[in-house]
Amino acid sequence: MSVKKWLNERVPIDPDFFKAFSSEPVPDHLRHWWWCLGGTPMYLFIVQIITGLLLSMYYIPSVDHAYDSVKNISENVNFGWYIRSIHKWSANFMIASVILHMIRVFITGSYRKPREVNWMIGTFLLVITLLTGFSGYSLIFEQLSYWGLTVAGNLLNAVPLIGGVLASFIKDGDSISQFTLSRMYVFHAALLPMLLVFFLTIHVALMHLLGITKFSFDEKSKGKTFPFIPDHLFTEIIIAIILMILLSFMAITFPAGLEDKANPLITPPHIKPEWYFYFTFRVLKITSISAAVLIMGAAFFIMFLWPFIDNRLRKNKKTSEASVYIGIAAVFLLCGLTLWEAIALFLSH
Repeated sequence: MSVKKWLNERVPIDPDFFKAFSSEPVPDHLRHWWWCLGGTPMYLFIVQIITGLLLSMYYIPSVDHAYDSVKNISENVNFGWYIRSIHKWSANFMIASVILHMIRVFITGSYRKPREVNWMIGTFLLVITLLTGFSGYSLIFEQLSYWGLTVAGNLLNAVPLIGGVLASFIKDGDSISQFTLSRMYVFHAALLPMLLVFFLTIHVALMHLLGITKFSFDEKSKGKTFPFIPDHLFTEIIIAIILMILLSFMAITFPAGLEDKANPLITPPHIKPEWYFYFTFRVLKITSISAAVLIMGAAFFIMFLWPFIDNRLRKNKKTSEASVYIGIAAVFLLCGLTLWEAIALFLSH
């Protein structure tokens, strides 16, 4: 009996499925790398999983040993500093690529019928990615981690109706403790990655079922396609190689550092979040905790339901293209608040 026949009897998978998948037509505009940002977070997520597993072999999720275990990884474990730095920079690049991908989808109107559900899943993926980043730097248990958790707890507490319950659950009491760190570890290492895989699987499946939005910038490219394998796969491999080189460069040039160990008795003069929360911090500074929570919550629900809001706007000729201008204004506002906070933090030091 041949190996092929033996395998087919025990793994009865139709080869035509793989043939159809490999020859799936891809719109011509995806030949350009800047249209392929959707695959970039997936590659970076794989890097996160691999480096995260390596780090977990030495990390101790304990308030007494977490900081020292991270210090040990950075100073004593062979190539520990490199793995930790790759993990840090891939997290930053992943968050940046998810944000850029959503901006591209919004500006080009790729969330419109019949892709409304996929846009909503994308908003969940963005929030989960941000939460994964937050829970990750909370595990170091340095001053940034401790006081970042404190601010997050205060923000949760300001959520109407369920805020107190959420804050109490995350902290397991009124202050940051061992149970808080344990929860962050479970969220970062298990729950949030599982949710990412779950929603990402649905996101990719819907993309294949509905097809990729086609854009034609000239008559020559109108209706033109190319096969997924090897053409598009080759593009994604090139992007992955370039990203790995860039990640290595950032890890060597700007390795992940360590601030002072968490100390609940000493409040830092300037509490600084990661860059992807700068806009939230700036809103918090110019308003109040309650107002900031309401603004962020409203912004999320508007973004989540935008395909349906856009559909109403497009029914009126006067506002048919309003989404593009609203999207551009939102990007400028997001960048403006982020830059404002970055400059304020820089000047304060």
